[in-house]
Amino acid sequence: MPLPPDYSPAPDLLNGRVILVTGAGDGIGRAAALAFAGHGATVILLGRTVKKLEKLYDDIEQLGAPQAAIMPLDLARAGGGDYEQLVAGVEREFGRLDGLLHNAAELGTLTPLELYDPELWQRVMQVNLHAPWWLTRACLPLLRKSTDASIVFTSADVGRRGRAYWGAYGVACFAVEGLMQILADELAANTHIRVNSLDPGAVRTALRSRAYPGEDPARQPMPESILATYLYLLGPDSRGISGQAWNAQHPR
Repeated sequence: MPLPPDYSPAPDLLNGRVILVTGAGDGIGRAAALAFAGHGATVILLGRTVKKLEKLYDDIEQLGAPQAAIMPLDLARAGGGDYEQLVAGVEREFGRLDGLLHNAAELGTLTPLELYDPELWQRVMQVNLHAPWWLTRACLPLLRKSTDASIVFTSADVGRRGRAYWGAYGVACFAVEGLMQILADELAANTHIRVNSLDPGAVRTALRSRAYPGEDPARQPMPESILATYLYLLGPDSRGISGQAWNAQHPR
């Protein structure tokens, strides 16, 4: 799905909204959290490295944006009780949730499936597939309290057309696309929750560098340059659009 032609998010696009971002400490997650805050949202910063989250918290404060919240969580190790505790904290503090961006990801390794390390396979599936399901499941009661909620699952081109050697990461992305479609269909009839997936494309991130170690990072756009699609999907301008696979709009 493409953005509407010449789309430009309004400065107050996300005023009053509460949005949770996973993988907020680095890369696209960090850039998205800053953009959401800059457009008026109260952002809940979820990640495993407290120091990075604290730096982002300070940067949001310097913007003069609504005060963010830090919720450290290692998605590779988290279980059901951790998600319930997290959501209980969100409910106490904010009472509802208007947006959920699943951005955290684990690349694993690029290798033939028959040679893939089983323990690494489990870790990649845990972070990229099981954790988004757990967190979404736990957050649904809070998302139902919103009059216009949006869930966005981060995907990738290797989760829409299979490519050799992408292993657990590619399989997890395919599963996330299916998870998005099923959830969107289930929520369409009786909720205000829309659900979509988003492929950010080639962006200058640590994950991209690990996947393409021989590539010159300077040839790829910075995360800040692709945020229009994120703002569109997490804000009211995409109301009524659900069950769609999106590609982030890259600079021309």
